[in-house]
Amino acid sequence: MRKLLQVSVLFLFLATNVLAENSQLPHIKVLAKEGKGYLLDVDGGLVLIVRGTFYEMGYQHGKLLAKDINEMHKIVLNTAFIADIAKQKVNSLGKALQMSEKYIPARYEEEMKGMADGAHLPFEQVRAANIFPEQFHCSGFALFGKATKNGQLLHGRVLDYITEIGLQRHALLTVCQPEGFNSFVTVGFSGFIGSVTGMNNKQIAIGEMGGKGEGQWEGMPMSFLVRKTLEEANSLQQAVDIFKNTPRTCEYYYVISDGKIPDARGLACTPKTFDIVEPNQFNAKLNKPVVDALLLSVGKRYDELVTRVKNNYGTIDDKIAMEMMTRPVAMKSNLHDALFAPSSLQLWVANAADPNNGKYQACYQKYYHYDLKELLNFTDKDQ
Repeated sequence: MRKLLQVSVLFLFLATNVLAENSQLPHIKVLAKEGKGYLLDVDGGLVLIVRGTFYEMGYQHGKLLAKDINEMHKIVLNTAFIADIAKQKVNSLGKALQMSEKYIPARYEEEMKGMADGAHLPFEQVRAANIFPEQFHCSGFALFGKATKNGQLLHGRVLDYITEIGLQRHALLTVCQPEGFNSFVTVGFSGFIGSVTGMNNKQIAIGEMGGKGEGQWEGMPMSFLVRKTLEEANSLQQAVDIFKNTPRTCEYYYVISDGKIPDARGLACTPKTFDIVEPNQFNAKLNKPVVDALLLSVGKRYDELVTRVKNNYGTIDDKIAMEMMTRPVAMKSNLHDALFAPSSLQLWVANAADPNNGKYQACYQKYYHYDLKELLNFTDKDQ
């Protein structure tokens, strides 16, 4: 399964100022509304805003995207079934859910129940589909300080996954405003409430890369742990502590950034071990350290990331960062790219096109620009 999903996460620490052309107000069209939730077209990109209790947010998600969620879940469950056959396993998703369910926060169970009710889908289907990312593994890196232009802050992610199955048709940017917790944005897909990369309104950004340990599922599922941290962490140290003190699954590596400082930490986590990697720190697996950089990747992709950082050292801005995420940093199966500017709460997202077309990878597609502050404050009265 590891070969199915490779993710590169790029964290670039840049200042609050963003290029003037990126500050232009987007064209927002309301496609549908449910309670306090909205489905929006933002300059051609699909955005879901959910607000309220966790059940209410799930219901809004389910009601506004019922057909899309069902189609997405079918892709996920069918892919898992085929993978089980290939590996001579039976119901891996069910086993993962059984081992991890006691660690899933009750509020996420409520949200999945709301989604099931809103979309008129079986609750167990929603739960199983949301465990799916737990079986996949990823990669990433971080840059800041002297490596960037004008002290700017950017955070990018390259997600590589079998584009032939059509996940990109269900790509979704979700803005969550849960009662009593931090608001945040996550780049993902319809019907998926967890996060593998995201940014909250406290300027904390998180991305993960995977290692081994498939089957070690007795802990909080990775995507829920990332989301929990976005909801609860107001600082870099708080984010690190949440990862440290929460029961974990498999083997994952994380880069966590704080746009208020700016600074970052890399985490190497298994269910039993927890190691912190600081910027500029040499590691046996990260043997080409660069000043003011935290690079987490493997093999030739790691070498290429190092080369691109050095070639653009001191000049990296949002446009260069996007260029740095093209192939071969991105793989042939590049599903989506996301670039965050945590200090200003800006983000850019690109999704793969039809794989039957040439250069269909996300890194070659249009980047849609969003302002999290504007989306958090959006109401249809703005129209």
